[in-house]
Amino acid sequence: MLRIVLFLATNLAVMLVLGVVLSIFGVTNNPNDLMALLVMCFVYGMVGSMVSLFLSKPMAKMSTGTQIIEHPSTPAEQWLVQTVGQLAQQAGIKTPEVGIFHNPQSNAFATGWNKNAALVAVSTGLLERMDKDELKAVLGHEIGHVANGDMVTMALIQGVLNAFVMFFARIIGNIVDRAIFKNDSNRPGIGYFVTSMVMDLLLGIVASIIAMWFSRWREYRADAAGASLAGKQAMIDALQALGREQGLPDQMPPAMKSFAIAAGTESGFSLATLMRSHPTIEQRVAALQRL
Repeated sequence: MLRIVLFLATNLAVMLVLGVVLSIFGVTNNPNDLMALLVMCFVYGMVGSMVSLFLSKPMAKMSTGTQIIEHPSTPAEQWLVQTVGQLAQQAGIKTPEVGIFHNPQSNAFATGWNKNAALVAVSTGLLERMDKDELKAVLGHEIGHVANGDMVTMALIQGVLNAFVMFFARIIGNIVDRAIFKNDSNRPGIGYFVTSMVMDLLLGIVASIIAMWFSRWREYRADAAGASLAGKQAMIDALQALGREQGLPDQMPPAMKSFAIAAGTESGFSLATLMRSHPTIEQRVAALQRL
């Protein structure tokens, strides 16, 4: 609970400071001044996304209880650190921190604000169930995310989408306020505020669909990287092993599910599938088989 309060307080403080700074420089929330509005929306959208990016590694460690392997003390830990180092060298990046988190489900994730300051962590369930070839493929998948710069790219995309959602919601709010509510003053009226809030929600859904499309695409790229680093069949076997566990309880924190390798169970076309961060295991295996 304390970490949630601290996280919210930090973001609130950032927004308050930004509001004061933008006001000092004359950048206001005035829908009639499009340039000032665009600058404000861009700053607000990007700062929130960048704050999340820079906090991603410590927050991931805290939320999952990941223990960093600083001095490998068992053969499994030694193999894990050595394999991550080898894969990182193959991918041309600095060796990430390596950690283990308690979760009976086989899972893994990678995060960090840049490719040379990343974290790769695996669950205890993954270590217990998968053989070394499958484990190496999963690690290759996560190294692929890091080498592709997926964390940074995702943050940038989310920031730009946030900015455009805020901007267009306020433009539409201003149009409704003037055309329907007949507000001829230079100050926004009730129509502006109500419409802006509604459009924030609706456009936010569209932005999330776009962001999740990119998230699914990056999973295919990371699978291809895992196949390249550890072998195509090993990557397929690892994904199929993950697929066999999809009915088990998932203890992954909700905020971390988009970073994890195991996610996505529905097929077909619906709003729920559009909002998924991962393709289904079947779709991912089929994509690998076409390589």
